[in-house]
Amino acid sequence: MKNILAFSGSNSSTSINQKLVEYVASKIKEHKVKVVNLIDYPMPMYSEDEEKNSFPGMAMGLKQQISEADALIISVNEHNGSWSAFFKNIIDWLSRLDRNFLVGKKILLMSTAPGKRGGVGSLEYAKSVLPRFGGEVVESFSFPSFYNNFSSDSNTVKDETLLLGLNQVLSTFAHQI
Repeated sequence: MKNILAFSGSNSSTSINQKLVEYVASKIKEHKVKVVNLIDYPMPMYSEDEEKNSFPGMAMGLKQQISEADALIISVNEHNGSWSAFFKNIIDWLSRLDRNFLVGKKILLMSTAPGKRGGVGSLEYAKSVLPRFGGEVVESFSFPSFYNNFSSDSNTVKDETLLLGLNQVLSTFAHQI
């Protein structure tokens, strides 16, 4: 049994990416999954001046949780075709603590958005950036039109084809870790 850490890149209190992470985490039964909300890890905006003062304790705590995990599930939200400034700030702090903070981590990378593209711009950006820090993206999935395809009331995926695709990705990810 492997340890998986799951989170989204959003700081919205109503984050659909966090809902997607929680849904996916609940479907993985053969491994231990811990879901965290990055809102609980406040950090100042990264700058060289801030770094000279000290590293935020929350960055060190999150880095420790990542280091204890065998794999990660990350759902990145999209702001103007890329990941959010909030998530970039967290990645900036983590990478300054340890440039290779993702070494040895297998990653299931996801995104969702209200629109038909499902945050694919952010997903593709994350797929190109996270390996720079040592992570291996073993599976990825874009979940389009979140509000049309997911029922928050019943915590289910409404579209059968989308559900089949997501289940395939989850199965492959679970077996690769």
